[in-house]
Amino acid sequence: MNTLTEAPEHEEVKTALELVSRLWMLCAAVSLLALGAAAVLTLVAPGEVNWVVWLRGSVVVVASLVFILVTRAAARGSRRAYSRMRWISILAPIGIGLIIVAPDSGYPAWMKVEQAIVGVIIVAIAVLLNRRIVRTAFTKKA
Repeated sequence: MNTLTEAPEHEEVKTALELVSRLWMLCAAVSLLALGAAAVLTLVAPGEVNWVVWLRGSVVVVASLVFILVTRAAARGSRRAYSRMRWISILAPIGIGLIIVAPDSGYPAWMKVEQAIVGVIIVAIAVLLNRRIVRTAFTKKA
């Protein structure tokens, strides 16, 4: 079964999931700011913006908004939602790190800084989701 019988009841779990939701909102906001910067740079320094910037910024905004919904599902007791979010929060920073260190990734330096900020936020999400009390709330009951 992919859902708990009820939403997690422990106050610390509820608080952690509320904070996770806010952090996903912060990821979306940071990426929206990056898209705004890309729009300005397109006018004043077009060499600093390419299709990769637009694609990555847009994908991060959309994914962050989706994960706000996934967090809400987890808060209602969805083990599947929690598990997906937990894995993404662990794997995404690895991918972001590779983008940052890759010399020919197509990302301008300013976008790599934005991605580093997003990566740090997602690491914070991973820490919250992997706390023992949160993991325990989503363990399968025999």
